[in-house]
Amino acid sequence: MADELLLYEVREGIGWITLNRPEKRNALSEALQEELNKLLWRADEDNRVHAIVLRAAGPDFCSGYDLQRYDQPVPGEVGGRRGRAKFDDDAWHQERTQRLRMALFDMHKPVIAQVQGRCLAGGTDLALLCDILICTDDALFGFPPARSQGSLPSHMWLYLVGPQWAKRLLLTGDSIRGDDAARIGLALKSVPADQLQAEVEALAARLALVDADLLSANKRIVNLGLELMGARTLQRMAAEMDARGHLAASRTRFNEAVRTQGLKEAVRQRDEPFGDSVVRL
Repeated sequence: MADELLLYEVREGIGWITLNRPEKRNALSEALQEELNKLLWRADEDNRVHAIVLRAAGPDFCSGYDLQRYDQPVPGEVGGRRGRAKFDDDAWHQERTQRLRMALFDMHKPVIAQVQGRCLAGGTDLALLCDILICTDDALFGFPPARSQGSLPSHMWLYLVGPQWAKRLLLTGDSIRGDDAARIGLALKSVPADQLQAEVEALAARLALVDADLLSANKRIVNLGLELMGARTLQRMAAEMDARGHLAASRTRFNEAVRTQGLKEAVRQRDEPFGDSVVRL
């Protein structure tokens, strides 16, 4: 149905989860993130499912977090409940939504991210927590909000591309195309757009041949290795560091521009000085 935030089906051992806000370029509202968390655990519990594919309707995988609330003043305490104005309250909210996304890392069954078009900001927070990422050659990965709005509330870039590429992309907010993303390890593989579905289906079919318990064991040993390298601690630090980033003067100016001039104009002002922001190898 058109009003569903997510679509879900099980076919031949694979659970297919589709982000379904194409009119919003699949921007991540809190409601969508909560529903996705529930659906991921539902698929993880389903004995018919050996692996999951996370994909998106429309031309873009995900344009980032839904910024509609930016046109309102930062709320303080409401009805005795946490607002977002204080540092600790902001960090608490960042950690809460991060826990929703961490289902991708924590669930036992492997998840393939099928990425086309823009995979920006919050879109990367989802895609890079998946176990395998396959994208189109012309997909676009980046975190432009790092230019003015805060830091990354989830962070797997370091583990996928190493410190220098992580810094190159995140210190500037620049983006990288899918074919180059595959070259540096941000994606496993990139393919022409008309081959993406077939490529993902072929890999998913191979995973479906393997006992789900063995898939779980092999996923979890790799992820436990990442935890030994500090990956889980880094995620918690990232959420708190994002709250710190929200105290920057540039963030205040961005929020004010959204309220007075609209989100589109605020984003234009943020990105225009950087010109062509696509990194080319």
